[in-house]
Amino acid sequence: MSMCVLDAGDAAFTVEFGDAIDPDLLAAVNALDVGIARLQAEGGLPGVIETMPTFRSLTVFFDPLQTGREILLEALRPLFAASGHSGGDNGRLWQLPVCYEGIFAPDLAETARSLGVSEDEVVALHSGSEYLVYMLGFLPGFPFMGDLPKALRLPRRPEPRLRVPPGSVAIATGLTAIYPWKSPGGWHLLGRCPVTLFDAGRESPSLLAAGDHVRFVPVSMAEYERIERSLKSGDIEPQHWLTRRGAEQAEVSR
Repeated sequence: MSMCVLDAGDAAFTVEFGDAIDPDLLAAVNALDVGIARLQAEGGLPGVIETMPTFRSLTVFFDPLQTGREILLEALRPLFAASGHSGGDNGRLWQLPVCYEGIFAPDLAETARSLGVSEDEVVALHSGSEYLVYMLGFLPGFPFMGDLPKALRLPRRPEPRLRVPPGSVAIATGLTAIYPWKSPGGWHLLGRCPVTLFDAGRESPSLLAAGDHVRFVPVSMAEYERIERSLKSGDIEPQHWLTRRGAEQAEVSR
């Protein structure tokens, strides 16, 4: 695995592990990020402010009045070697409910026509895969997930929407995602998830994290509405849909 360090001004640098969207590169990024957090928890790396992981790189922000690029690179050198050999799998599997019906799936019919398959086949393909959360970005809590089955791959919409409803489950190129907020967006909308992905009041505001795995479980519109009510009333917590990879499949509702 190749690796290079790029300057990002006088208070940051970026460690790049490659130039593709690849699970092995993500594992290396996550391993380095975890290693830095561990060193900080142990009282090391004074001057490091925060880190920003992406598909294939990690940017380290630091206070130049407390430390410097070369000092940090020397301290991180053992982590560079270790990050290339890490599996990077945190074992977390989310089985999130998605309604692929009616107003929740405005692009389902068009997507099926473009791909030359039925709407049921699109739903079966999309919900039949397990996706890796590569990174969060674009919006707080927005997960870029891959890898989409090749039979579902389409370019982005030629004209983005001005408003995509929160919870919209979408696809574009080789990725799938969930919009946590109402926002513009150019991906194809196949369904909607009732589970809130970002809540500033939670200890960990973003429900999903890089390295998580996600499966989508189709539910009816009536079940979607029941889950949405249960979440709002507090009868069900978002953690209800968290399990471990390889564990017995969790039920969508209790």
